[in-house]
Parts: sequence; C-alpha cells; structure tokens
Amino acid sequence: MRTRLLPLLIVLMAAVLLALGIPLAVSVAAAQQQRVVVDRIDDTARFAALAQFVTDGPSGSRRTTKDERQETLRRELANYFGVYGIRAGVFYSNESVMANAPADWFLPEKGEVREAFQEALLSRRSHDPEQVWPWQRTRLVVASPVIRDGDVVAVVITDSPTGGMRSRTLHGWLLIGAGEVAAMLLAVGAALRLTGWVLRPVRILDATTHDIATGRLKSRVAVGGGPPELRRLARSFNEMADNVEDVLEQQRAFVADASHQLRNPLSALLLRIELLALELPEDNEEIASVRTEGKRLAQVLDDLLDLALAEHAEADVRLTDIGQLAAERVAAWAPAAEAKGVRLAGDCPPTTGWADPITLSSALDAVIDNAVKFTPEGGTVEVTVSFDGDTSTVVVTDTGPGLTDEELARVGDRFWRSGRHQNVKGSGLGLSISRALLAAAGGSITYAHHEPRGLKVTVTVPRTRP
Repeated sequence: MRTRLLPLLIVLMAAVLLALGIPLAVSVAAAQQQRVVVDRIDDTARFAALAQFVTDGPSGSRRTTKDERQETLRRELANYFGVYGIRAGVFYSNESVMANAPADWFLPEKGEVREAFQEALLSRRSHDPEQVWPWQRTRLVVASPVIRDGDVVAVVITDSPTGGMRSRTLHGWLLIGAGEVAAMLLAVGAALRLTGWVLRPVRILDATTHDIATGRLKSRVAVGGGPPELRRLARSFNEMADNVEDVLEQQRAFVADASHQLRNPLSALLLRIELLALELPEDNEEIASVRTEGKRLAQVLDDLLDLALAEHAEADVRLTDIGQLAAERVAAWAPAAEAKGVRLAGDCPPTTGWADPITLSSALDAVIDNAVKFTPEGGTVEVTVSFDGDTSTVVVTDTGPGLTDEELARVGDRFWRSGRHQNVKGSGLGLSISRALLAAAGGSITYAHHEPRGLKVTVTVPRTRP
C-alpha cells in the first residue's frame, strides 16, 4: 500500500510546487527585463534631452553652438557604448545621423531597430519588447522621439545586448529550482513519515490477521501509534479475535468432551452386543452387522478426538530430515502394501525441513494408507522427496481410480468420502486431521490428478523456520 500511496502524494506535491514555481520563474524573468527596459528608457530620455538643443541654424554662432552640443552628444554616446557595450544613436527623421556610437552603426533596412524608429516617429516611445528568455540570444531595442516645438525632429535608439539580463534571470531560476528541490525533499520526507505513521498499524494488523488465519490464534495487535481510527480498529480487532478464539475453544472442547464421553457408553454397548452374540448362532448376519457398525462408530469417535486434539495442540517444530522420515514410513507400510499386492517404492534422498516429526509422520501415514487402500492389486504407489527453494516436498502418487475435479475440490473436508468408496473402511477424517496437523506446523497438503491415472498428494514443509 505504501508503494501506491507514496507516489500519489509525491505527484500531488510536485504539481503544487510546479504550479507555484512556474509563475514565480516567469515573474522573475519579467522583473529583470522590466528593470533593463526602464534603464534604457531613462538613458534614451537623457540623450533626447541633449539632442533637443542641437540646432541647424545658418548663423556661425548657432552653427558653433550646434557643433559643441553635437560633439557633446557624440561624446556621451561614445562613453555610453564604451562602458556598457550598448549601441546608441540619434537619427533625424530623414534617417540621417545626428550622432551614433559606434560610428559604423546606422539604421538597418528592416528589423526591430527599424520598427522602433518608425514607431517613435509617430511621437511615442516604442512599445515594450517581447519577453526575452535565457535561451534566446536576442537584443533589446528601445526608442524615444526627440520633440522640438511639437514636432519629432529625431529619434534616439538604444540596442542593448541581453547577456547580462539573461544571466541574472537564469541565476534567479536556479535559486527557485534549488528552493523547489529543497521543498520537494522536505515534502518527500514528510510524506514518508506520514505514510509510515498511517500505514504502520495497517501492516501490523495485516501481519496479525495472517498469523490468525494460519492457526496462531494467540496473536494480537499491539495498540500503539497511528491515527485514532486505526487504534480503535486495532482494539476492536483484538476483541473480535478474543471472541473467535473463545468460540473455537468451546467448539474444540465440546468435540473432545463429546467424543470422550461417548466412548464409555459405546464400549458398554459393544460389550452387551458381544454378550448377546453368545446367545445367538455364530453365523447370525444381524449381529455381525451390528458389530461392524459399532466398531465403525468407535473409530469415528477416536478420529473426532484426534481432530480436536490436532486443532488445539501446539506443534513441536524442529529441523527434520524429511528424506529419512519418509523412508521410515515407506518401510513401515511396505508389508501392508505387499500383502495387498501393491508395489510401494520410495525415492527419499536426505532433505531437511522444519516440521513436527510426529505430525509429519501421521500425515504421511494417512496419505500412504489411502494410496495403498485405493490402489488395486498389481498397482504402484511411489513416494518421492525433493526440495525447491524455500520448501521441501513429499509427493505420494498411486495408480488407483483417482478423483474427479469435483471430488478434488472436496477431498480433505471433514467426514467427506467419495460416493465410489463408501464401502471402503474409514471415517473420512484422516486427511482432515493431517491437514490440521500440518497447518499447525507451517506445512500444507494438496491434491491433484496423477497422469495417466491415480491421485497425486503433495505434502509441503518450509525449509526455513516458520
């Protein structure tokens, strides 16, 4: 859940930071250009004031005045260009030069300078230039008219390089970017703390639920940090787990007590049946049927008691040689298989796993017993031990009639027996007991078809301590 929630929070925070950072970066660039434009406007206004007094009178005195003021203007423009590197010029309305710096800079035929000159001739300052971005190597042109007696007699034009302005803008953007990165790192750290604080109780609850689902009913959620709602959920979960454990404990106690209490009356009933049989002929079919049903009922009660104890007992899990244990069970069942005419073979190399030896032995006994029981004479039962990654497996296959898909879905249920095997001895609880014993030790048992015919039963135990 954290891997899904954290990217969502990060994307949202990044979107917020971008929504704030982009307008800020645009405003920084606009502010830098506006400052440069204002400076150029001030400069052109000063040059226009100087050019306003440059006259074209015919008299010598006026011509002398004109020359002095024009020289002063040229000197100011030259100093301006030398200090700032900004081209500047004053051009008459007929496009001739009053003064310029550098001396080889004239009005071009077209371009921004020409457009600014034409606009200033209309007695207004040139419009604000378009925004210059750090990646654009363009120049900044500002023009102001020189007005004398209400007429535009000349135009002052400045053509500025934008390298310094673009560098300052880029520097401002770098500061904004660094601030955005720092804010993003801070937000990611806060998101990690927040998601950890919110999801930690959820992870604990999930782990506890898994423990209870796998049979560790004593597991409980430690009510600690997290939002109040999750702390309340943890307390409610613990109350529910206590109630479920009490109900299951009562159910187990009832099954165990009922099984135990019924055994004595049943034993007395079977004894009376034997006494009654002494008064009847030995080949009486009814008394034989009653004996069989009585023994079957006694076996069911014994299996019920075993099942109740299996679900209640704590497994003694230890590192076990699965291969050796399986080989012992194959050797133990070999005489029964031979008596029925079934070949029982085992491939049991040394393989370790964590299991309760008694539990695993009981489970293998139940599985091998069923395999031998349902395999016809001349058939084969094979027991194979192997390991793969984190698990060790014991696979028992037979060449019996097998089970249908519907029967495979129900095999292992309590008291369930295939309709084709109702006449075979058994109570239908053996595999249920095996499954309960294995689950208590962290193992499992599964069933599948065995090709070309028969049943395949796989008993799995972990190779690492559960």
